[in-house]
Amino acid sequence: MAKQATESKEVPDNVSDNVSDVLSPDHAQHLRLLEALIFAGTAALDESELADRLPNDANVKQLLADLWQLYANRGVNLVKVAGGYAFRTASDLSEKLKIERPVTRKLSRAATETLAIIAYHQPVTRTEIEQVRGVGLSKGTLDLLFEQNWIRPMGRRRVPGRPVTWGTTDFFLEHFGLAALEDLPGNEELKAAGLLDPRAQPTIFRPEEPDLPLEADDDEADEPLTVDEQGR
Repeated sequence: MAKQATESKEVPDNVSDNVSDVLSPDHAQHLRLLEALIFAGTAALDESELADRLPNDANVKQLLADLWQLYANRGVNLVKVAGGYAFRTASDLSEKLKIERPVTRKLSRAATETLAIIAYHQPVTRTEIEQVRGVGLSKGTLDLLFEQNWIRPMGRRRVPGRPVTWGTTDFFLEHFGLAALEDLPGNEELKAAGLLDPRAQPTIFRPEEPDLPLEADDDEADEPLTVDEQGR
């Protein structure tokens, strides 16, 4: 596929001054071969490489001049780049060729587990998530879920340090086709589906007092990492 010509030289040195007015049959055939060589090349080809693959009587400079003129006003141009010659998309068309596609990022196992814990235990702090998972939680996991609009900060727990509590977003409900959090599968359904150990007794966090509301200047990044989290 031809690349854009925005970072290359569109008019090869001393090429445009040597354009042929009349093409002989041999010259026309050489021109076709030159065009095929450059088109099929995986990298820009210099004059010596082109000369090695063209007939001995081929005038490489003349052929390059003619090929440059042939493509001068097309959507693809002949350009000199990295010491060789290649086809590139015309620079004035570059904006019209841009395509933007949403990129779906698959959540890691840690992120998936964290999201599930938040969904079932919200509002929940990072420390409480770690208690359920049984391992330390990287702050980057919460950042990723927050950036992708899976979770949101809901308040601050009324304990020393006032840690941020997390809950799910409306996007979470929309993604899983839920009208409300009450529609999440219950423990018995999860056990029946083999997704939860039948002997498991999930911890449910119920603070004695309601969480403190978030203030306008609150930033979860201000919450210090625990010793176990540093370096994870």
